[in-house]
Amino acid sequence: MPRYHFDPRAHEEQLIPIIRAIQAADGVDAASWNLLVRQFPKEGKGAFSKSEVIRGFRYFAEQYGWPDDRAFVERLRMKPIRTASGVAPVTVLTKPYPCPGKCIFCPNDVRMPKSYLSREPGAQRAAQHDFDPYAQTLGRLVAFHHTGHRVDKVELIVLGGTWSFYPETYQIWFIKRCFDAMNDFVKVADLANLEEGMLPKGKVSFETLDEEVDGSDFDRTYNQVVSDYLRQQLDGALLDDTESATWEELEAVQLANESTVARCVGLVVETRPDHLTKDEVVRIRRLGCTKVQIGFQSLSDHVLEVNRRGHDVAATRRAVALLRQGGFKLHAHWMPNLHGSDPQSDIVDFGKLFSDPDFRPDELKIYPCSLIESAELMQVYERGDWRPYEEDELLEVLTACMLQVPAYCRVTRVIRDIPGDDILVGNKITNFREVVEQRLAERGERSRDIRAREIRGRKVDASALRLQEIEYATAVGREVFLQFVTDNDHIVGFCRLSLPDRAVFIDEIADSAMIREVHVYGVVVAIGEQRPGKGQHLGLGRRLVERAAELAVAAGFDDLAVISSIGTRDYYRGLGFVDGALYQHRMLPPHAAAPGLINS
Repeated sequence: MPRYHFDPRAHEEQLIPIIRAIQAADGVDAASWNLLVRQFPKEGKGAFSKSEVIRGFRYFAEQYGWPDDRAFVERLRMKPIRTASGVAPVTVLTKPYPCPGKCIFCPNDVRMPKSYLSREPGAQRAAQHDFDPYAQTLGRLVAFHHTGHRVDKVELIVLGGTWSFYPETYQIWFIKRCFDAMNDFVKVADLANLEEGMLPKGKVSFETLDEEVDGSDFDRTYNQVVSDYLRQQLDGALLDDTESATWEELEAVQLANESTVARCVGLVVETRPDHLTKDEVVRIRRLGCTKVQIGFQSLSDHVLEVNRRGHDVAATRRAVALLRQGGFKLHAHWMPNLHGSDPQSDIVDFGKLFSDPDFRPDELKIYPCSLIESAELMQVYERGDWRPYEEDELLEVLTACMLQVPAYCRVTRVIRDIPGDDILVGNKITNFREVVEQRLAERGERSRDIRAREIRGRKVDASALRLQEIEYATAVGREVFLQFVTDNDHIVGFCRLSLPDRAVFIDEIADSAMIREVHVYGVVVAIGEQRPGKGQHLGLGRRLVERAAELAVAAGFDDLAVISSIGTRDYYRGLGFVDGALYQHRMLPPHAAAPGLINS
């Protein structure tokens, strides 16, 4: 988190001509931007950043009679891809804590939650605040704001270790503090300066922990080092007693978030298949969770065993079935090049993700195994029993895999963002997805996953959109993926509808059809704002929901539930849904036909 000590008043003489030049220009490309900031240097020598110019515009807007900052900010928005999918992603990490897993490929950086490395970008931000959830969340919101991104719709992504292994009181407190930060954003968003002292720190700093884990020869394990350090810092405890909250306190801040500026439209946690039970599924839903990242890693019992994963494929099947019954979005992690696998078996293994109805995730991260010095895989590597794939081998594996991804799945990552210096051996190319897509193009092929087809910031002609409906079997029944696409197959919006063929274990939705996700693409725009040609305001979400209701009626359901996030509850109320204990519901009319289903 940077220190926000920039004071626009001290730079008015230079900022005003920069701002006026931007206002007068048709557009600001990299060359013109560099020329402009060199013409009006900061303090006679340095260059202003785009965030500083945006903050200057906002500070002087009333004084100079400038209109709202939307058009100005759009010309300067930094890294627009971050919010081009329709939401502002805010990633936060839990504190280091013992992990139930013993995976040999997993890094053992004791300054981080298990499997993360201290030099990963998100991890660095978390460590700067000693893993305090409030500071991490508010810091990201303010950073988005200062770089020209809207944060009306926030997807909160909670990473770090195994979420389900943290004590319940810590889970509640962590999520509550994230919601506190979103609710407080309105109080600080327009400040020109945000002093670092305004943001809290965690109770334990891991910067002073100088012990390391050696993957070649474990003298002490990650769990031993982290547990001993926590007890040393907290008088024998693993968690500080102030890092707890009640369900009632969480519900209060969730209620406030329904109508605040930065609304949580998605909440994601990550966990292991063997730690998902019926009680855990209900608990994470009560926290407000709508999506779960779950580590499949492999669909081979042999590979899981030799990598000491700690569970078999059957556990993954059970976990997926429980999450599907709860209506959650499924974001799977899968790892090629694990110990015990080879390129050809990896391609076959990947195919099971989508050929087997028990899996079929909605989103996917592909993380080729790399050797990190602190991982126990070091011992296997030194024995000569494992090697990383050569670049051409990995390219062939990933190319074959991407061709197998169906249109209803979004591949969010192809390579994990690990700094090259941390990788002892293995792939260090961070833009491998681009390499894969180039190889596919050379062969006259392309991937059809959602991310490859997103409309992003392009203008949309609503009259030219086509509604496609793709049906497939799952572990709990039938799934219908409804998508609005352009003539060239760009996806503008979609809905995931689950039609269970058996009663689920949660009484509230035992006999309900379930909308698991409605998403309309386009750069994030303010809630209630009308912007012609932008996908998020063409009424596509409503049309998707109405079509889902028709399909649910045709399938014989009289109740349509939705796993709404906290910040979308009011939206669904406007579509006729009423609040239940964990879900929102809409009563359906008697059975009627629903023609037009496209099977795929």
